[in-house]
Amino acid sequence: MLYSNVVFNSAYWKSFTQRPKFTTHDIPDLTGKVAIVTGANCGLGYATAVALAAHGARVFFACRSQLRALEAIERAKEEIKRKHPQLNPNPEFDFLKLDLNDMRQCHHAAQQFLDRGLPLHILINNGGIMTTPFALSADGIEQQFAVNHMGHFVFTMALLDRIKESQPSRIVMLSSIGHELTVKGGIDFDTLNDKNASNTTSRYGRSKLANILIGKALARRLANEKVYVNMLHPGFVYTNLARNNKKSLGAIAAGVYDFAGKVCASTPEIGVLNQLYCATSPEIEEQDIRGRYFVPVGNDCRPSHYALDEELQEKLWTFSVKLANERIRARGPEPESEEAKVDMK
Repeated sequence: MLYSNVVFNSAYWKSFTQRPKFTTHDIPDLTGKVAIVTGANCGLGYATAVALAAHGARVFFACRSQLRALEAIERAKEEIKRKHPQLNPNPEFDFLKLDLNDMRQCHHAAQQFLDRGLPLHILINNGGIMTTPFALSADGIEQQFAVNHMGHFVFTMALLDRIKESQPSRIVMLSSIGHELTVKGGIDFDTLNDKNASNTTSRYGRSKLANILIGKALARRLANEKVYVNMLHPGFVYTNLARNNKKSLGAIAAGVYDFAGKVCASTPEIGVLNQLYCATSPEIEEQDIRGRYFVPVGNDCRPSHYALDEELQEKLWTFSVKLANERIRARGPEPESEEAKVDMK
């Protein structure tokens, strides 16, 4: 439960009184770097893409809608030209179609990127959904778990060899303090698709816990590589991520959240600093920081006891590989692509 960790976690509360360890002024020159940001057309993803490109990176907007992504790219170019002309007057963006609701398409998206022959220095798994009504993904998996965890898992695994070839490189997993509001046991593997075994909040918490569990498991597997995997909570940021609250939680709860968001929450431009720290701060490599969970901004923090359970981390890893392979094979390969397979042990 949330109170068991956050209320008594002094490191978390101390972060509110500390000065930010990182701002956009601390982002180093990223010229020659290639980055992918999932869900980059709005909110935190958009602010991340703008900051990376302003400092020289070539940034791929990995999004479901090409129209929205291309509109966001044009907006980003104008914003950089207006606000940061001295940094990078000619920012470079690309669109990569990515539907996190469909594992087969996630594998295909990764292959589309790999076919370009580019390196990949920064992967930011930012996209996601929150407190949506119960639904199943294209692969028949509870949707919040599917989009927030499984889609990113398949996408990341398919890109991993290229990320290793491009080292030093970074993988950033956007989690949430909401990971503490998960179901009993952390991940209920046997009742994942049972609507009555969870609620919209615990399903979101379960998916965000999965981000930390897999991030820690992946960091262990890359311990001998210069590939730095870290997870984070962005803070309370007011974006359209909560657009389903009224439908899922009711008008009163949604109204309270919206009011708090308008009064207390950070803007995406501020909320993005924690993931930019993980993605670009030189001290990540200098201090060999990997497998950590950060709260704003750049503060290492202890996540829930479920997140620290190495046995649960490995169980989720095995489950995710098996589930991905079963569902992708069941639906057949993406047209004009090789059979998708997750083979990371």
